[in-house]
Amino acid sequence: MYPADLVKPMREDLTNIGFQELHTVADVDAAMEKKGTTLVVVNSVCGCAAANARPGARISLQNTKTPDNLVTVFAGVDSEATDKARGYMIPFPPSSPCMALFKDGELVHMLERHHIEGRPAEMIADNLTSAFNEFC
Repeated sequence: MYPADLVKPMREDLTNIGFQELHTVADVDAAMEKKGTTLVVVNSVCGCAAANARPGARISLQNTKTPDNLVTVFAGVDSEATDKARGYMIPFPPSSPCMALFKDGELVHMLERHHIEGRPAEMIADNLTSAFNEFC
């Protein structure tokens, strides 16, 4: 578990741009039951989350088509919620950070850590906006 003061600014990187934090299993289930498209970001304290994932998510939201719902869980902090969210991402193995796009509760696009780490935020945003244009 990471200290709340440490992760606060990392959480705010996403909540300040409209992401809803999911802290419990019930929160995750409720988010996944929503109709439309839902982007789930598994946030983390690692450098690739700070340099690539969160900025990529932010840039992607400048697209004309965006998901109906933006949600996030924090790996290493909200463990049960994160595990539940990862359960919806099967068959992909757990990784953080990662991003998954769902349409009416069905997984339609996935960015695993290996798609994020070492790639510029703009490349991640391009990947997401292509998915948004197809599914949103």
